[in-house]
Amino acid sequence: MAIKVIKDQCVSCGACVSTCPFGAIIMESDNKAFITEACTACGACIDACPVGAIIREEEEKTAAADKDQYKGVWVFIEQVGGQARGVGLELLGEGRKLADALGQELAGVIIGDKVEHLAKEAFACGADKVYLVEGPEYKHYNTDAYTIAFTDLIQTYKPSVVLLGATNDGRDLGPRVACRVGTGLTADCTGLGIDEQTGLVAWTRPAFGGNIMATILCPDHRPQMGTVRPKVFKRPVPDYSRTGEIIRVPSKVKPEDIRTKLIDIIQVCTASCNLEEAEIIVSGGRGMCAPENFRLVEELAEVLGGAVGASRAAVDAGWKPALHQVGQTGKTVGPKIYFACGISGAIQHLAGMSSSDVIIAINKDPDAPIFKVADFGIVGDVLEVLPILTEEFRKIKQA
Repeated sequence: MAIKVIKDQCVSCGACVSTCPFGAIIMESDNKAFITEACTACGACIDACPVGAIIREEEEKTAAADKDQYKGVWVFIEQVGGQARGVGLELLGEGRKLADALGQELAGVIIGDKVEHLAKEAFACGADKVYLVEGPEYKHYNTDAYTIAFTDLIQTYKPSVVLLGATNDGRDLGPRVACRVGTGLTADCTGLGIDEQTGLVAWTRPAFGGNIMATILCPDHRPQMGTVRPKVFKRPVPDYSRTGEIIRVPSKVKPEDIRTKLIDIIQVCTASCNLEEAEIIVSGGRGMCAPENFRLVEELAEVLGGAVGASRAAVDAGWKPALHQVGQTGKTVGPKIYFACGISGAIQHLAGMSSSDVIIAINKDPDAPIFKVADFGIVGDVLEVLPILTEEFRKIKQA
């Protein structure tokens, strides 16, 4: 429903301007009321107008998609430098479950330059098909080029479900493609399933700061699209004996379609903050007490060959950049070993690391919530414990 001003009936009294709680109504040069994009259609102005010049008008609904034309589950295999990012392979494992439950095929979508070799990885992780779009214009991720290619694939082959990683690129690509094909997108999902009553994909994601879990369905439009954070699901064990069909799709991107040009790539983050791919993460929280104390976290991570993480409290305090943040508002990780150093264990932080294989907590408060999820706990001053741990691990490696 939309709010509309009937210009011929407007008497320029301004009652609607002062009544609008969102400041969404202005008086134009002709001294007639005009409703801006800030309008939320609350209807307060309708009751305030003394002459009935403001009405609620029903907008024309977009026609629902012919759902019978859409078949198959697709997973976008994100790649950087010709190497597949882990989240795409993780989603193939979950996509396999969805495809089997729906009785449909699972396909991987690979866009890049000279990346056909990644099809073998996709087949090994469960894909039946791979849609391959190659060209020099796809060597590095580009919003315009990738959006055009992915949109064309969906409009041509009509998948029923599309999964993307909730990475920087996936969060940029997913909404743009969803808008162009006229469907919705559920972001940052933590669970996927099939709704028994409707047969639709049930997308589960945290809402209201993680206080509730919302399950979202997309009944009227196709494809059903969603993004999933890295490490939410485990990567399937690859079976390299599997093979499948590669469908090569020619590029439809023209030079004039690309509005930006990549000048240079600047390495702003070393391996120490590559949290999504790390097998060992050492994270620090408010218990580190000061930014200079994070060197203890960094030293342990360096000895173990791991990445450095941080809680939101540490990031908000300016002790570490946001690239290091683990948690609901940061990165979701699932390493083999996760060290929680001086982290109390707020629910928002646990949401980002509870899927780790082994959790080791260090905290001087024996009642800290982090110990409830930890496999091993050390009660003590983290500033005293970390140097001892680092030295012992260093001795073991030297031996």
